[in-house]
Amino acid sequence: MALTFEDKKKIVSEVAAVASEAHSVVAAEYHGLSVGEMTELRVKARDGGVYLRVVKNNLAKLALADTDFSCMSDGLVGPLVLEFSQEDPGSAARVINDFAKEHDKLEVKMLSVAGELLPASEIDRLAKLPTRDQALAILAGTLRAPVEKLARTLNEVPGKLVRTVAAVRDSKAA
Repeated sequence: MALTFEDKKKIVSEVAAVASEAHSVVAAEYHGLSVGEMTELRVKARDGGVYLRVVKNNLAKLALADTDFSCMSDGLVGPLVLEFSQEDPGSAARVINDFAKEHDKLEVKMLSVAGELLPASEIDRLAKLPTRDQALAILAGTLRAPVEKLARTLNEVPGKLVRTVAAVRDSKAA
């Protein structure tokens, strides 16, 4: 069943709306994956906060034209699935990277973060980016460390005084 002009406009506007709010995009070739494997990928994407869509390349070019990801237009060739990270920049990369380890037919072609086109080899680096919660935990630990060190240092002064007085007392008692 062919898409009508209205259907195409709807798809382009939906993908453009998602792309305008996305942190990053990963394009992967899915040629050779079965329907069950694609369904499994869609479920993992949904669970990971990733918008996954198979779109005709011409419609994808139109949808990405006025977004940060317009740099991907030249690379949209062949059967591609587009994954848009909704929650953090690394979520789509994590989903695709994990799925590609189990299914060798899925091949990452390109990715883009904040308008910068990256080679497919950078997928591991992008997948290792911390989530928002992890980044906040790292920041909190970093901010807490100097305060804890100051508290330990200030606590050590009276402790050292007590040990010195106890040593003097012990030496006089002996």
